[in-house]
Amino acid sequence: MSIPQSFVQELLARADVVEIVGRYVPLKKGGANFMGLCPFHSEKSPSFSVSPTKQFYHCFGCGKTGNAIGFLMEHAGMSFVEAVQDLAQQFGMQVPEDDASPQDRARAAEQRQKQHTLNDVLEKACKAYQKHLKASPRAISYFKGRGLSGTVAKQFGLGYAPEGWRSLASVFPNYDDPLLVESGLVILNEEDGGEAKRYDRFRDRVMFPIRNIKGECIGFGGRVLGDDKPKYLNSPETPVFSKGRELYGLFEARAALREHGYALVTEGYMDVVALAQLGFPNAVATLGTACTPEHVHKLFRFTESVVFSFDGDSAGRRAARKALDAALPLATDVRSVKFLFLPPEHDPDSFIRAHGKEAFARYVSEAVPLSRFLLDAARDGCDLHTAEGRSHLSSNAKPLWELLPAGALKQQLLSEIADLVQLSSRELTEVWYPTQAKPKRVRKENYQSDSDYRSKDGGYSPKSYKSKNNPRPMPSNSRLPASRADHAARILLDNMAALEALSVEDHGLLCGLEPPYGPLFAWLEAQFHEHGPQPWIALREGLQGHESEAFATKLMSSHELGVDEDAAEAASELRRLLNLMLIDQLMAAETQALEEAKTDPSALQRYRELQDRRKALKPAI
Repeated sequence: MSIPQSFVQELLARADVVEIVGRYVPLKKGGANFMGLCPFHSEKSPSFSVSPTKQFYHCFGCGKTGNAIGFLMEHAGMSFVEAVQDLAQQFGMQVPEDDASPQDRARAAEQRQKQHTLNDVLEKACKAYQKHLKASPRAISYFKGRGLSGTVAKQFGLGYAPEGWRSLASVFPNYDDPLLVESGLVILNEEDGGEAKRYDRFRDRVMFPIRNIKGECIGFGGRVLGDDKPKYLNSPETPVFSKGRELYGLFEARAALREHGYALVTEGYMDVVALAQLGFPNAVATLGTACTPEHVHKLFRFTESVVFSFDGDSAGRRAARKALDAALPLATDVRSVKFLFLPPEHDPDSFIRAHGKEAFARYVSEAVPLSRFLLDAARDGCDLHTAEGRSHLSSNAKPLWELLPAGALKQQLLSEIADLVQLSSRELTEVWYPTQAKPKRVRKENYQSDSDYRSKDGGYSPKSYKSKNNPRPMPSNSRLPASRADHAARILLDNMAALEALSVEDHGLLCGLEPPYGPLFAWLEAQFHEHGPQPWIALREGLQGHESEAFATKLMSSHELGVDEDAAEAASELRRLLNLMLIDQLMAAETQALEEAKTDPSALQRYRELQDRRKALKPAI
């Protein structure tokens, strides 16, 4: 789905970022801006500023920056399209689609209306199940036996589906309504030659509502109270629910993910609820299916660190291997993925009750990093004391290594795999890609990897990967040296996949730049969310008619497009540029904090936090 930039601009013009942010964060007027405690990191003194005149928010503590759409993406974990649709709905605006026919738009509108209707049906059932729970001593006794308090039960909206084949008939007088079947609440059994029979899907089960990132009820999970089978039962796939994309507890865990700094992925909804009761509210769970790339991608909208928790038995190991396959393409250098294996006799709930919160937290901190688990998976069943075993490891490792995105982690793992196989990295690469073993093509004109040649106008001289000690001289008729933002724009236009490695803070920094840079980076990010990495030739076509078209074309007119070998070096240079830009931003914020400290002593604490962050960034450049 492609959303016209003109519509996004009109939407942002109507939206008031103070009002949007204020729904989630208590704000107080402070001078020209509004201030509050940052929702993206823990703090005691307000450093989160919202500007009504500039229509953006900025945190001087953690660096998060953005507009109303960016806030919904960051705080609610929405994609760009989801955030635009949510904001447009608040203002009664219809989101246009550039690349859709009138028939497609009509079908999309009908689908959206159906989804809203199904959400209403499911929400009504959810409230009925909650009411039934209060009247069921058996269900209450079950939850109390699992150590759950009323507060946690209310937080997760737990309920009970009573016995009886048609209990929902008391909730929905029109029990024959097709929406009840389409929502998964009712089963329609059409026997050959017989009358169609309808009955409730969930009967005599404690109920766990499944919510999307907006908090809308999209399905249910149910657990039997007796010995019936299956023990656990989920809603079927519906227009609003897909178990391959949804995670149980994600809506409830949003704030905790940022506070704790990581997501703990478990194997069941009872684990999630029990962990929340025991002091780990940052847990989520897959819904009766293996972890998918969509699950991992959704988690990385909220945190840069994910820990998968599995049983230590063979089934747990198999599930972990599937999670590894799903996580590898998203394991950039700024993200952390780990694997936690509990003793076979324990799940997270029983482990904490037996050994305590501190022991479980220690287990989490000592979880197996992705790099080690990848190597363990590759050498499983391989005898490394023999040439045959090492060759087998090489064969096992190649498809796993290829899933990783370009970066330092991928390069290091290539070296580690080569060491295990007893080859050099170059020899291993030639074994893996015998037909591609060609001399590296030298890039004629680009950037020197470690240059920071400041000119008198504050710009930067061109860099050349060809020779660090003998940079190519600039022709006498060349343009003025480029700025850091120019360099970053060229790198991303040439290598759009580098966006995947950027943190939320990086995205906020780039999109928050003054025009023409901010709008260009915002457009690039939207394209990346919609279509994935695209080459410059495709981006150039997509920019036609966009306000950044002329600027981007001018930037790329004297730029030689990169080759695959340059990707890692370009990513490293982009990281250096972003760190320098962040340092500049922090220095400006420090100056502002010192000025505010003349009348507000609490600003000194913010100044020290900003200074510490700036000093931490300097070694990276």
